[in-house]
Amino acid sequence: RVVIKIGSSLLIKNNKINKNWVNKLSEDIANLHKKKIDVIIVTSGAIALGCKYLKINRKNLKLKEFQAVSAIGQIELINLFKNSLSGKKIKIAQILLTLEDTEDRRRALNAKDTIENIFKLKSIPIVNENDTTATNEIRYGDNDRLAARVAQISSADTLIMLSDIDGLYTKDPRKFKNAKHIREVKKITNDIIKSATKSISDHGSGGMITKIDAAKICMNAGCKMILTRGTVNNPIQKLEKNKFYTIFTPLTNKYNAKKKWILSSLKNKGSITADTGAINAIKKGKSLLPVGITDVNGKFYRGDTVLIINKSKKKIGTGVVSYSSDEILKIKGAKSENIKNILGLIIWGLFREIERISFLKEDSTSKFSGPY
Repeated sequence: RVVIKIGSSLLIKNNKINKNWVNKLSEDIANLHKKKIDVIIVTSGAIALGCKYLKINRKNLKLKEFQAVSAIGQIELINLFKNSLSGKKIKIAQILLTLEDTEDRRRALNAKDTIENIFKLKSIPIVNENDTTATNEIRYGDNDRLAARVAQISSADTLIMLSDIDGLYTKDPRKFKNAKHIREVKKITNDIIKSATKSISDHGSGGMITKIDAAKICMNAGCKMILTRGTVNNPIQKLEKNKFYTIFTPLTNKYNAKKKWILSSLKNKGSITADTGAINAIKKGKSLLPVGITDVNGKFYRGDTVLIINKSKKKIGTGVVSYSSDEILKIKGAKSENIKNILGLIIWGLFREIERISFLKEDSTSKFSGPY
């Protein structure tokens, strides 16, 4: 199963819709179909195509105007792919997701089921962010991380990130001739994160930093991510032949699907401070009990994802709470046998799932200053 992420800048060339490129990509997708490979397309472009259709400049738009333009442009976007793929006798389906759809466990499972059933109907899911309902507080703002979340939710083997650059470099290759291409990344270090810079695309909203974030999600989910140049015709075929890309190798782990979802969470509703004893218990795979809680921050409810931190505010892990922040404030520091008297409930463990986070440390053996 392969997820292909397409940026807005690939769909617009010389201020015109790049229909020829889309047709060439359709050839690639048809070839993958012949190999019995499931394909999910995550594509940006609704706002770019909407602006093109309405003949307006996106730089002057406010959020509410973006939402309206996106609603218009989404029709153009889906028809662009429908017209191209129908020539290859491939049917498509449209899925619009928000950040909340992927961060809420129940909604994420619904999205997964929808994708599976689309495949059963021998169609290709085409995914985009639902800009018409998203706000600044509850939106991805880029499709790099959305694509990684879709890859994780759908248990994809590989995410192919089509970009305007053929992978990671030690420096910006457009500015430095001595920039070296990085073929493989096995660990995302602070060196890599600090060196990542934003793109200068006229149409895209992401950049190298969001691609690094996407790679982290994929690697934690056991999914490969390949970053390669998408500006060429038949980018997937050329990827197989030329093999000039950066591959992010997935981490080997035994996490189940739910733990992968928790570990890939992008939006936490709050944090819970745990004492040393509780933290040691968490690291051994135990649940976090009220007696080990010293503080609660944020407003959250049962089923929300929160951070677990120590007294120094250092991130220890991520968990899904079984009780609201208001309830936890009442029972923090209490022994389990006293919970019934406080809440009228019996609590066996505060978290239904808990997963330790491996902290990113600078790799002293790294020979490069970081990617562009």
